[in-house]
Amino acid sequence: MKEYPFRQDKEDIEELLRQYNDRKSGRSSYFIDEESFEKIINYFDDAEDLAQAQEACDMAVEQFPYSSTLLIRKADILIATRKYQDALSLLDLAELLDSRDINLFILRTDAYLALDQQDKAVELLENALEFFEGEERIELLFELADVYDDYEEFDKIFDCLKLILEQEPANEEALYKICFWTDFTGRNEESIRLHQQILEDLPYNELAWFNLAAAYQGLKLYEKAVDAYKYAIAIDEKFDYAYRNMGDAYIRLRKFRDAVEVLEKVLELSRPEDVIFEAIGHCYDRLKNYAQARFYYRKAVHLSPEDSKLYYKIACTYINEEQWTQAAKQLDTALQLQKSVPEFNLAMGECKIRLGETREAISYFSNVVRMRPKNTNGWEALIRCLYMAEIYGEALEQAEAALKHTDGRPLFIYYKSAILLAMGKTKDALLFLERALQKAPKLLKEFVALHPSVLQNQLVVDVIARNRKTGRV
Repeated sequence: MKEYPFRQDKEDIEELLRQYNDRKSGRSSYFIDEESFEKIINYFDDAEDLAQAQEACDMAVEQFPYSSTLLIRKADILIATRKYQDALSLLDLAELLDSRDINLFILRTDAYLALDQQDKAVELLENALEFFEGEERIELLFELADVYDDYEEFDKIFDCLKLILEQEPANEEALYKICFWTDFTGRNEESIRLHQQILEDLPYNELAWFNLAAAYQGLKLYEKAVDAYKYAIAIDEKFDYAYRNMGDAYIRLRKFRDAVEVLEKVLELSRPEDVIFEAIGHCYDRLKNYAQARFYYRKAVHLSPEDSKLYYKIACTYINEEQWTQAAKQLDTALQLQKSVPEFNLAMGECKIRLGETREAISYFSNVVRMRPKNTNGWEALIRCLYMAEIYGEALEQAEAALKHTDGRPLFIYYKSAILLAMGKTKDALLFLERALQKAPKLLKEFVALHPSVLQNQLVVDVIARNRKTGRV
């Protein structure tokens, strides 16, 4: 055994390069064998000196004109230098010498793709599959999958990976890739059957368990997904992506405590990520542990300070606790980062109402209806705010605008009735109340909620009672 193999290799290539340069310059007529030429070409190729590599190829092919290996190597260099037609001609010559070299097909594929001839690349590889087996067939299937990717034939990528796994169930590259393409193509049922078959022969393959779980998750079978992820982490307890996906499945199942437990495991196994902190914050949010939710949302903010929605989520925890000033501070930051988000403006408007800043609330609600004129939430908040502030004239205008933009939503007929009643226009108010009751009797509670004392008005009570008798309320 050589004591310093790397030093020896370096000395060998240096001697080969000396002989090659002496011969090229005419200082000697050293005979360089075929294998040595390959080493020289590879040296220049690795050094990204393609001009020298091509020159070495030319000399090698001149000395060994019937070497298919050297012809293929020269074609490889020609493709790297974008001489695609020359490369294809050389590969035709190499095929006459050795038609079973897999590199013929791979390099031709590269050339066809570079020439934007995907059809030829696909046909070539599909035909080649009949002549190869074992590792060479798998290599061709991976190559074909790449061609289909370039060609945007995504279902056929899945087919190629499936064929690879049917031949070699433990192929890690295929197992990794098919998980993505299962999700992308939505072929979850096929993936489940494929991985169940793999696991019959390889019950301790954690990637197969993970892919099975992901396919179940794609079908929203979250309980089954969790069970399969548990097998994956039982085999590999440091499988962070399994914990990550299991956390998502638990969230979908509304098992927020379980989700927190597995997501905390993700933080132990990998570098901190804002999405994981945010997900844990979400879980505590849903558990109504708002202080803990804020703690994790703030950790997410530390990693992603430009993410406006994180400030919004912190604000929502304060809103749930009726801490309006604190909520408004967070929303102010969110709005500085991104002004035109309706949800931010809507929440800020609610805070301003609670803080007694009616004019500012109206401004924020106006932003919402401007951004989403067909959505009822903004109109409802704006009209309610104007009504509570007793700005009835503008409230009436906005109610009419809301009816126009939302195709006559009955809620705004109720609101128009309430506003007219507050303005002392009782006759018109009762007519609109009658119309609203006919269209959507279940929304009467929204009319009452706007001003509960309205039920002390006998005329209003009579209209409601009359409609109850006819079965409308």
